[in-house]
Amino acid sequence: MDMSMGDGDMPSGPLSTAGVNFSDPDQAADFLEDLLNDDQLKIIGNAYARYFWYGVAVAIGIASIFHWMRYLTLQLRLRAAARQQVQPARPKNIFSQCFATMTALAREATYLQLTPTHKLLWFRIPPLGTIMLLAMYLAFVLALEFINDSVPGAQFWQARGVRAGWLAVAQMPLLILLVGKNNLITLTTGVSYERLNVLHRWSARVMLLLAVFHFGFQSRAWSQYGLMQLEWTTDDCPVTGIAAFVILLWMNLSTLAPFRHWSYEFFVIQHIITFFGFIIAVMYHLPSTALWSRIYIYIPIALYLLDRLIRTALFAWTNLRVSRATLTALDGGVTKVRLSNAAIKHWSPGAHVLLSIPRFGWVQSHPATIASTPRSHNGDLVFILKSHKGFTKRIMASANNSATALLPHTKEEGQAQQNAQVASYHALLNGPYGGSPSDFAAFDSVCLVAGSTGITFTLPILQDIAHRAALNGKQLPVRHVHLVWCVKETSWVKWVNDEIAAAVDQLQGVGIEAKVSIYVTCSDEFTNESEDPKECGCECDKSLGPCCCVVVDEDGEGMEDAEAIKPTSAGQQSKDKAAVITEKTGSTSSSASSIESGKQTAMRLPILPCAAFYSGRPEISELLTALLDGADGESGVAVCGPIGLSTTVRNSVVRLSDQRAIHKGTGAQGCYLHVESFS
Repeated sequence: MDMSMGDGDMPSGPLSTAGVNFSDPDQAADFLEDLLNDDQLKIIGNAYARYFWYGVAVAIGIASIFHWMRYLTLQLRLRAAARQQVQPARPKNIFSQCFATMTALAREATYLQLTPTHKLLWFRIPPLGTIMLLAMYLAFVLALEFINDSVPGAQFWQARGVRAGWLAVAQMPLLILLVGKNNLITLTTGVSYERLNVLHRWSARVMLLLAVFHFGFQSRAWSQYGLMQLEWTTDDCPVTGIAAFVILLWMNLSTLAPFRHWSYEFFVIQHIITFFGFIIAVMYHLPSTALWSRIYIYIPIALYLLDRLIRTALFAWTNLRVSRATLTALDGGVTKVRLSNAAIKHWSPGAHVLLSIPRFGWVQSHPATIASTPRSHNGDLVFILKSHKGFTKRIMASANNSATALLPHTKEEGQAQQNAQVASYHALLNGPYGGSPSDFAAFDSVCLVAGSTGITFTLPILQDIAHRAALNGKQLPVRHVHLVWCVKETSWVKWVNDEIAAAVDQLQGVGIEAKVSIYVTCSDEFTNESEDPKECGCECDKSLGPCCCVVVDEDGEGMEDAEAIKPTSAGQQSKDKAAVITEKTGSTSSSASSIESGKQTAMRLPILPCAAFYSGRPEISELLTALLDGADGESGVAVCGPIGLSTTVRNSVVRLSDQRAIHKGTGAQGCYLHVESFS
């Protein structure tokens, strides 16, 4: 064996196979020992692991700077509106204009998202911004793995494998940072934990890739000299490494959408158990020659325990006061849950909590968006939960049973039940978390788009703007608010019709233009008025019920004159079930003739007189065009609903921003978009 040794056992030159007889067990064992010597490799690996964290710190720092600059911009708008300055939502100085231009360019590059097909609805393609961030993350990690990796001699592949191992274990603290509900990234960047979850999953996949590199490169280093069997029989590292790899592989596979949707409760439990198993396996696998590598295990353990400690303390404080939940069954398989006497008194619009009602599951906590504000419903927390399976199905059944039990069978029973109370249950809360990262009251024009129970996110934003406008006498930048809600049946509007009507009255009372558009996709009163089976170009079997894919306003002219919709008087509404008004001309007509002529029509219904009801799905592009055309400053758009609706809004904002050359010398103002996940 031709090796030059310096002080101790440290080789002073590259490891060479010259003179080594691999058929001699002693020489083969000695060479393998030298091949595995990491005295120098561990120093290099540790350095590149630190470089990775330098990059993470820079990325978090940039995101934090942008977040707080954005926060300061919105606060300055609110102050300008309080001083009654003209156009407070429009950038006026060079600095704000430059920042607005950079923001507009970033939005155009990051908002876009591909719409999934129905066959692959479980496969969600992230927005382009997330894809770009993940691509930069992967490129950075690969650069750290392969840059300056030309180690001369027989340790070439071993050096690559060792560096990949250091980079893999360096991902551990990031994994926990991205999943904790109380974490430093959320605190500094304003990005809520649930929006970081996609990065959590992909960092685990990058760790899996690095683990493959680690095992593959080292296996190549051993096998090229015929030392694979010797390594497996004389060293514990391959066995413990395979154990950790199998657990990591399972953790990645089990996070795929079909598995999570199959049984989320089981997924959470097994994910936590396998995480601790992975930690133990990695601890056994890390070499005793590089004990400081375990810092990347101790840190995530400490972060996890700290997050649990904070959550436990907040949970105990929140539930010191007993909260009672009353359940009300609503149309569309929905349950309205109202919590009274809750200790939570402050939350952001659109925030959510982890709700647990022990009567329907002791160990189950489910995320639920708060469909109210601290100023509404006497401070009670209101939730609107769609029945699926498990927890939501059980509370829906209980609400239906309570409603049935309260139905009087005789006059005497009816009199006795007049003062009867709806059954209530003890509830536990954890939170609140998340919410809208931007204050929508600081925009000039606001469009809130919701699909089905997505109204639970947009309604609190509407209520918050209305309450603050009424309290401050319209000393807010906002001038226009448009709520767009897509539902299958008109009866679904009863979920929150009183809340919407009250918010609209408050906004209009202080001079803020407020519009409500309800798009009904599967209601008999809308879809059965035309007998033409090809009215929407679909192939639905009308014998099974009304068509749910009516397409309206195909010529793109239906939204040119929103002023043409005029509410009818209460007397006329009581005389007729609904008044049908053609938006473009303003003249009354039948729904059938409207569809034939390609004009979108509006109806006024007693269920919510302030709203315009339409048949079919909205033309998002035209709604946003009308919003931006009337804006004197930056507009804000929020959407919460099915993935198809969200991607349509995303792509429409990008297209309009590009067409109008926002903040590029044309005078067109910016458009902020917030998309809330929905399932």
